[in-house]
Amino acid sequence: MVKNGVSPVIRVNEVYKSFRNVHAVRGISLEIMPGEFVAVLGPNGAGKTTLVEMIQGIQKPDRGEILIKGKPWKKEHHAEFNRLLGISLQETWFIEKLTVKETLVLFASFYKLGERRVNEIIKLVHLEDKHKAYIKNLSGGQKQRLALGISLINYPEILLLDEPTTGLDPTARRDIWKILLTLKKERNTSLILTTHYMEEAEHLCDRIIILDYGKILARGTLDELLKQCNSNEIIEVSFEENPDFSLRNLPGIQKIRSEDGLNYLEVERITNTLPILMKKSTEHNVKIKTLECRKVTLDDLFISMTGRHLKD
Repeated sequence: MVKNGVSPVIRVNEVYKSFRNVHAVRGISLEIMPGEFVAVLGPNGAGKTTLVEMIQGIQKPDRGEILIKGKPWKKEHHAEFNRLLGISLQETWFIEKLTVKETLVLFASFYKLGERRVNEIIKLVHLEDKHKAYIKNLSGGQKQRLALGISLINYPEILLLDEPTTGLDPTARRDIWKILLTLKKERNTSLILTTHYMEEAEHLCDRIIILDYGKILARGTLDELLKQCNSNEIIEVSFEENPDFSLRNLPGIQKIRSEDGLNYLEVERITNTLPILMKKSTEHNVKIKTLECRKVTLDDLFISMTGRHLKD
């Protein structure tokens, strides 16, 4: 498919992949346009990593086709694809007795790139003060920034990042977000990002694809996906004891679910429902234990589709 005269940089067409009796990917099709950031969300076992590994050329599909800039994964295209793609796997291991700079020099040599590019990467991923540090002495966030730097060293047009911020604290995660958004703005880089973090997908990506059991459950922009929920807002409330009035009779209630003593009230507008909830609780002498009002999230959408959390 060509959009506005521009062809996709990645096209996945009806791809399947199984491992013995496990059907990891079942008929997935998708397209990534130049400069587009796309998140792939899903719980463990959804098929995210297998899908990305097939796009990377690490795994071969059992059936279906994957095209990179219109070309299939064939031996004659490997050198070209290695220049086009920047890859960061879910877990990256380095030689612990090398320094940051020595590690980057090693990877730069694979592309016949010199010290100038190494220094550019060190600056890009904000490791200037760690360029002489041994890998074994880096923090988790610093190692993740180094892994991202290695994926960028060959000036890739397309980035494939498999859960690049897993295990990082919020500050380290946002540091990586800033680097990626700079690449999008300055180099029109395309990105496929697998992640467990909904806020990461919301902050970084133009489109979101939700996977479960190897199939696409939903896809679209954040707004398009959230419109599939019955409501826009949620009241989370728990009580000291079970209330003797019906939550379902509150105004504006669209749907109610309960989990571990917490009631999730999907409502049309919090401002219409919350005052009546507070009034009823006072009239019936029911003490509210916890109360939170928020917007609907992608996790809420996934629960409504599957009955499970994205992080399960």
